[in-house]
Amino acid sequence: MTRGYSLEQDLRLLINNPKYSDVEIICGDDRKLYGCRAILAARSEEFDRLLYNGTKETHENPISFPKINSDGMEIILEYIYTGSVKEESLTKDNTVEAFYAADYFQLSDLQNFIIRTVSKSTNLVKNYSPELLSKVSEKMPLTKDNILINLLVETISIIPLNNIEIGRLSITGLKYLLSITHKKKIPFVTREYEVFRYSAVLAAKQVSNDAYESLMERLPTLEQIENYHVENKLITDHQKVANEIKPLVDYIDFGRIKGQVLVDFIEPLGIIPDKIILSVYREMAKLNNSYLNDTRGIPLMLYVWDESACGSKLIIEDGGKIVQAPNGCGHQSVRAKIALEHDGIFEWDVIIEKVCTYAWVGVCASENLNYEIFAGDQATGWVIGSSGECANSAKRSSNYCPSFADGTKITVHLDMNKRTCAFTVNGTKYREISEWKLPSKLSPVVSLSHPGRFRIQPR
Repeated sequence: MTRGYSLEQDLRLLINNPKYSDVEIICGDDRKLYGCRAILAARSEEFDRLLYNGTKETHENPISFPKINSDGMEIILEYIYTGSVKEESLTKDNTVEAFYAADYFQLSDLQNFIIRTVSKSTNLVKNYSPELLSKVSEKMPLTKDNILINLLVETISIIPLNNIEIGRLSITGLKYLLSITHKKKIPFVTREYEVFRYSAVLAAKQVSNDAYESLMERLPTLEQIENYHVENKLITDHQKVANEIKPLVDYIDFGRIKGQVLVDFIEPLGIIPDKIILSVYREMAKLNNSYLNDTRGIPLMLYVWDESACGSKLIIEDGGKIVQAPNGCGHQSVRAKIALEHDGIFEWDVIIEKVCTYAWVGVCASENLNYEIFAGDQATGWVIGSSGECANSAKRSSNYCPSFADGTKITVHLDMNKRTCAFTVNGTKYREISEWKLPSKLSPVVSLSHPGRFRIQPR
């Protein structure tokens, strides 16, 4: 390509090019890269401090970064020289290194670019989140404001742990996941017994294949547990497994696991300290059969339509994800199984796969709703409609949002701190409906007639 037509393309010729460089950069993996002092210093205060601090040594010698490997440094050089990074430059192998290096050199725009790229990359997020979280847990401390860690935790939280092959998520990576979601009201899909089981299996795998096989024989999945018989004896190398699982134990909520399962399957393994098991038994005795959900956070399995709270003619399909109004069905309502009654902001999506005359989406009180009629005509229903109206207690106000059509995606934003609700329709968020007086316990609700077909899914 002829030079002089594109500044970015011309500057790319300088990246890691010994011909145009006057400083060597030694990376943590001992690989040597090349750079131009003036450009590096002008674009990064950290490079400026290292390269122009007035000492003879820093002017003549290479500079070393023992904690940054060459994969991350190459992304840094690309960004410093050109002001951008090609999306395809980020891979599962260098994304964490690049984010760590961008944090080290205080390149916030590059960090934001990495987050945006990871967020919208199906390949990186859905296929490699466990590996990325494992890598970032080894490189960076766990802090509340680390946006990459939070993004990866949010992604993995809605993947059943049993679907993540052992070895993809490290002990430290799993600790990050469990510590961030422990006793937090955020979406989580794995039931607590399976959280323990995955942790124990991973710990045993670190010890030996014999320990792993011994534990697998004694620790069934939840689906297997009802008719499973196992001898109450210690697993192979149980003390070594106990040491491996120790960093995770504080972030497993054993109180969410059935007492009989603790007695029959967990306690006999000999890998959980007796004082923890005893404290759980005591708490169970105090609860005296009070209900405690067996999934931490907001169980995503409850974002499905409830057949027991549904109009008599409506049809629920696809494991509760879809509700459909058959031919001859007038306006009826259905709510989701989940009941939202704690402080926090809750969000979910409703997809209008097939619209109908006056389709309605919103929230309802968990009790006292007549599902045989339209929710917005009732004091316990608060909905927006396909005509752009808001409705509650048979009172309607117009021009809230555009009308719905087939394929419309509606996100419900329920703020239980302020008891308000807002809606996003096809990517555009509309105002909070502050005039609604919402109660302390609510559920997602829709009203539809033939040929309506609505899908609910966690945000």
